[in-house]
Amino acid sequence: MKNWYNQRQEKRRMKRGHKNPREYTFGDFLLDLLLWIPELFLFPFRVIFWLVRGLGRLIGHIFDVV
Repeated sequence: MKNWYNQRQEKRRMKRGHKNPREYTFGDFLLDLLLWIPELFLFPFRVIFWLVRGLGRLIGHIFDVV
């Protein structure tokens, strides 16, 4: 399955005009950057959410047992 997907990606890149299908272009860099910027902003909020949720469950279990 992975081999089929890689071949399809290479064909797609060749159609877009890349000389070398494994070449990392400036357009690829911009696309990666646009995809990573939201993740970099949202990750700290996710970590805080997970910590607060975990502490809440821990405290809830402590009072539930007693």
